[in-house]
Amino acid sequence: MATLASRILLAVLAILGLTMAAGLALYVSVTRDTVDANAEERAASIATSVADQPLVAQAIGDPTVRAELRAVAARVVADTGASYVVVIGADGVRYTHPIGTLVGQRVEEAVVALDGKVHTGVDNGSLGRSANARVPIRNTAGTPIGEVSVGIRESDVSARVSHVVWPVVFYTALVLAIGVAASLILARAIKRATFGLEPAEIVALVQEREAMLHGIREGVIAFDRGGRVNVLNDEARRLLDLQAARLGQSLEELVPPGRLRDLLSGAVQGTDVVVVTDNHLLVLNRMPVIVAGRSAGWVVTIRDRTEFEALVRQLDSVEALTTALRAQEHEYSNRLHVLSVLLGIGEVEEATAYAEEVIGQSSLAADVVRSRIAPPVVAALLIAKTTVAAERDVEVRLAPGSELPVADLDYTPLLTVLGNLIDNAIDAMSGVAGPAHPRGRVTVELDGSTSDVHLVVSDTGPGIPADRLDDVFVDGYSTKEPRPGGMRRGVGLALVHRLVRRAGGTITVSSPAGARFEVRLPLRSRTKETVS
Repeated sequence: MATLASRILLAVLAILGLTMAAGLALYVSVTRDTVDANAEERAASIATSVADQPLVAQAIGDPTVRAELRAVAARVVADTGASYVVVIGADGVRYTHPIGTLVGQRVEEAVVALDGKVHTGVDNGSLGRSANARVPIRNTAGTPIGEVSVGIRESDVSARVSHVVWPVVFYTALVLAIGVAASLILARAIKRATFGLEPAEIVALVQEREAMLHGIREGVIAFDRGGRVNVLNDEARRLLDLQAARLGQSLEELVPPGRLRDLLSGAVQGTDVVVVTDNHLLVLNRMPVIVAGRSAGWVVTIRDRTEFEALVRQLDSVEALTTALRAQEHEYSNRLHVLSVLLGIGEVEEATAYAEEVIGQSSLAADVVRSRIAPPVVAALLIAKTTVAAERDVEVRLAPGSELPVADLDYTPLLTVLGNLIDNAIDAMSGVAGPAHPRGRVTVELDGSTSDVHLVVSDTGPGIPADRLDDVFVDGYSTKEPRPGGMRRGVGLALVHRLVRRAGGTITVSSPAGARFEVRLPLRSRTKETVS
């Protein structure tokens, strides 16, 4: 297949060749018409000057001066460069002619100048094609008695045209040469811009790119060196909610200020960086694009980890509950062993008292929670978290005055917020003893007297540095080591922040003595409105 350089060269040559050929043909045609018109005017001028001489009119009727007339005609031809000067009488007889044998013979065509007018045109006479002028010869009374025919041969006209056209031909050739050089330079510049790829290779790459980008399940968004989008596949549109985005738009036009824009632009660096949007938990990787040693922009790959992260967190919760149940099973086995021994040695009364004490301790915590927290799902969450925390040497307690009455509300957002905040507090308190308590303590305050639930979760742990309070809700921010199993740190609080904000609530964090999170969360009614 022809290379890009040869295609450009052939195209430029064809365009210039056709254009210059058409221009040259037009120029030659116009020049020839102009030279012919000038030759006719010149012939008319010569013929008029000859016809005005008295000798010419005298020779028409006096044969004795016709020899002198022929001498005058020859001299005029020599002086003016005309091809011929022919004097013709009214009867069509030639009195002068460059060819002597034709003198005295009649012309074949009519003597047109007898009408008293000057006639010009192209004549195919005995001397060949020529520009011709015929001027009437008048006697003393002014009556036409013959004509003077003067011609300038076509060869002389062509010589003049060639003299004018040759510089134009040279200019045309020069322009073609410049066009060839320019086409080679242009081809080289295009090759450099396309990294040496030929058109067929570029087409193949575009087809492969389209098939790959829209066939994979990862989002891909690429930017050129100016920060404008030049690649955006369907998955990236879905994950980033950019359905109306167009190629060529800048990053600032597509994404509002925030962590997502910082990650896409490179202001925030890192590998497998987490960002939480309103609908997805995403993992982003940004890589520069280097082609032929030159920067061509950068590309960002986007993976949707929403479902995976949710499954990992559910698994982590199940594992924690399993661990707590296993510990409880071990504790209950010890208690049953004690009870069995007491019965075996006949201490029935002691065994009865011991059993009543164990039952009372087990039901005390659940009864306290259920008496204040009416919604079963919220009470069950608090009881489960209390059990899990106890196995990690952390006390979870419900603050005095906390109350959540029964209402027809959707408590699902509250469960997510409360569960994440307690989990973070337990993680921060594991193995940490407070100044006034032998073990760490997490306090939960709940006020559900209105549809806006007021929630406070505080702990007696090390707290949060004052200069990092604004970072705790940033996606991926965490001071802890990554958890086993692939579950990412720094996601829970970011999810809580997004959920509260989307629900129209508020969340604040402080660290007076340990960490303290305060949330106002509007809850929606479960009852569907009916249209009457």
